[in-house]
Amino acid sequence: MTKKKVKEILMLLDEHYGAEAVCYLDYETPWQLLFATILSAQCTDARVNIVTKDLFAKYPTLRLFATAELSDIEIIIKPTGFFRAKAKNLLTSAQMLIAEFGGEMPKEIEDLTRLAGVGRKTANVVRGHIFSEPCVVVDTHVKRVSNKLGLVNSQNPEKIEQDLMRTLPKQNWVRFNTQAIAHGRAICKAPTPRCVQCFLTAHCRTYVSKGQVNL
Repeated sequence: MTKKKVKEILMLLDEHYGAEAVCYLDYETPWQLLFATILSAQCTDARVNIVTKDLFAKYPTLRLFATAELSDIEIIIKPTGFFRAKAKNLLTSAQMLIAEFGGEMPKEIEDLTRLAGVGRKTANVVRGHIFSEPCVVVDTHVKRVSNKLGLVNSQNPEKIEQDLMRTLPKQNWVRFNTQAIAHGRAICKAPTPRCVQCFLTAHCRTYVSKGQVNL
């Protein structure tokens, strides 16, 4: 992967999806973004936004959330799937944020990943959008798109994160996350990408190697 090719890919992504980092989850406070991201596991952002509208209306502050009944949280978030585990993680994280961080969102990834249900992906969403920290978020879309473009050659999220940090300019890290997600949702879909609509076919290993064209 040459610097020239990386630059071409990033320019095309900027042209089609804009150069601003976009968050697809609705939130007003750092803890709301954290909780929405936890809920987004195995669930669409659109559904999460519907659920969190009711969830955050019922518990408008972190302290109220920390005193909620687990069963009440479960009922509200049930449409997001895996609701029992997610509800427990949300409640535990709320209590940890108050007890250990004075109700403030920690910035360091080591502190964030101590919270219940928070891995590197969730932590990096918070760091990127709340603290404007350059970081790479690896979800299924980022993994698929970055592999097809030859930016990485791995299925391991942590290795992909490190490889993208080495390959991409730091100023592109956060916006590449949202651009790759947008591209994965609109064009590079799994399992049937819309190759004839894609503006990145000249850089796509799957398209070039297999001559793949999908409507």
